[in-house]
Amino acid sequence: MQASLVRELSHEVETLFPGLFGQDLGGLTPAFQPTNPEFEGDITLVVFSVVKRTGKNPEEAARLLGEALLASSTLVEAFQVVKGFLNITLSAAYWHREMIAFLGQGGTGLSAASNPEKKIQKVLVEYSSPNTNKPLHLGHVRNILLGYSVAELHKAVGKEVARVNVVNDRGVHICKSMLAYQRFGHGESPQSSGMKGDHLVGHYYVVFDTELKKEIKTLVDQGKTAEEAARMAPLMLEVQDMLRKWEANDPEIRALWAEMNTWVYEGFNQTYAMLGVGFEKIYYESETYLLGKQLVQDGLQKGVMTQDADGSVWIDLTADGLDRKLVQRSDGTSVYITQDLGTALLRFREFQFSEMVYVVGNEQDYHFKVLFLILKKLGFDWASGLSHLSYGMVELPDGKMKSREGNVVDADDLIGEMVEAARETTQALGKLENFEGEEAQRLYHMLAMGALKYFILKVDPKKKMLFDPKESIDFQGNTGPFIQYTHARIQSVMRKAGDLTHASMSKSVDFSPEEKPVMRALLAYPTTVASAARNQSPAEVAQFCYDLARAYNHFYHVCPVLKEEDPGKRLFRVFLSEKTGAILKEAMALLGIEVPNRM
Repeated sequence: MQASLVRELSHEVETLFPGLFGQDLGGLTPAFQPTNPEFEGDITLVVFSVVKRTGKNPEEAARLLGEALLASSTLVEAFQVVKGFLNITLSAAYWHREMIAFLGQGGTGLSAASNPEKKIQKVLVEYSSPNTNKPLHLGHVRNILLGYSVAELHKAVGKEVARVNVVNDRGVHICKSMLAYQRFGHGESPQSSGMKGDHLVGHYYVVFDTELKKEIKTLVDQGKTAEEAARMAPLMLEVQDMLRKWEANDPEIRALWAEMNTWVYEGFNQTYAMLGVGFEKIYYESETYLLGKQLVQDGLQKGVMTQDADGSVWIDLTADGLDRKLVQRSDGTSVYITQDLGTALLRFREFQFSEMVYVVGNEQDYHFKVLFLILKKLGFDWASGLSHLSYGMVELPDGKMKSREGNVVDADDLIGEMVEAARETTQALGKLENFEGEEAQRLYHMLAMGALKYFILKVDPKKKMLFDPKESIDFQGNTGPFIQYTHARIQSVMRKAGDLTHASMSKSVDFSPEEKPVMRALLAYPTTVASAARNQSPAEVAQFCYDLARAYNHFYHVCPVLKEEDPGKRLFRVFLSEKTGAILKEAMALLGIEVPNRM
């Protein structure tokens, strides 16, 4: 719904109001919303928003306002009263004015909704945040796609954006992979094993868990409780000792750590490349945990934190409705929250951001409440600009595409399965237009990534979702390939239109009923993007893309474009097609999705 249209109609209602009801609005603001699809109309005045100043019941007030607008406004062609709602059908003059302006401009209309105050806001968006003890999985995929798209949305509305990643490359979990490799690896490498580096390290993380369970069982059989056995297991004691040695810069431990992390980073980069994402800056917790430990000492000096008799350091947040939080272990080693404190401060020093968005699953909601509160208690005013984009978990409908670890859906396996599904579906439907070899492979990958990204991003981030690979690759319905195919169809029209695209449009064209939904969708683009950025919800853009593609396809099947005999109508339809293709391409790019020019 266009902000300019709402302003115009609000002004007209305010002007007519005293003559109709004997008094002005008295500070009330008319509320407008899109008309319910079940009824006729383009925009609806919610009469309840002003009815108390009318002295009438809602239906009578709506009728009087509708009649007055119909008689005086060039914007209104018809109206319908449904209880307390005034459904307004916009005039042909309005559509002429808006579409000629919109189709004639070089851009896509985002500037009208972008950063109206012209203030440059610096926004950091953190996503991915993997551990170096295992490969990326399906949960990471939703995280990465959300983070990338949210960053693109903030950029689209005029903000200065930096995409950042933080790698958890130190700690107990990383030492588990290292110790298992040290014990059972026999010097193998990604090259000798034929495995991607992140998968090789992840394999040894699983080996550690397997061997640890054997030790725990032995201790339990000897009469220890399960809790005692888990604490006393030799492997766990060795892991804790390895972490202490790591923090003490033991040369042998540090060399092993550096080598295994290098393997993992190479594997991560391959996965990021397949997903088409990247970062302006990558932080490593091995480089920020010391700053976090310094903040712990600052907290002790300020009396914000306290030290127990065993040497552990805590912060008491019970007065704030939270709990008592450990920020440093008794042996002096740091915990996750310590590293996050240091990373946050380092980022602010480097970027001086006004806003920082952490894209992390909802199982970490409590963690971020604690993190933000500690930073505020330490006296950092910029902590008020921190926010957590909490998203729901993603699952598969059944046990398919399980990774080699047996309990997670591996990102690389998922991508490979999606590309193969795109190839099979595309060939079965005969969607290829003389594609061969490398060009065909690129198309399969484009369709696969479009299917994967769209299916995940069309769901509200806050909701848990079920990812169905077969449903996502469908060329019909609310899917990425359906929209990608629509763009290819439009480009085919444009190639056939040839020189028509350089002609001048008439300012007087009779619109068909099928063209109106396309125009309505196009005009909604700037406000849709502004809303999606404000709500940090790529799902709003995904729904826009589907609505526009669906409206265009209906128009395409009912109204001839190039076969239309009337020159003015034919030219208008070419321009309408061209703008639809341009906006579909731009909107899908906000989701990180490429669209093909032909299929």
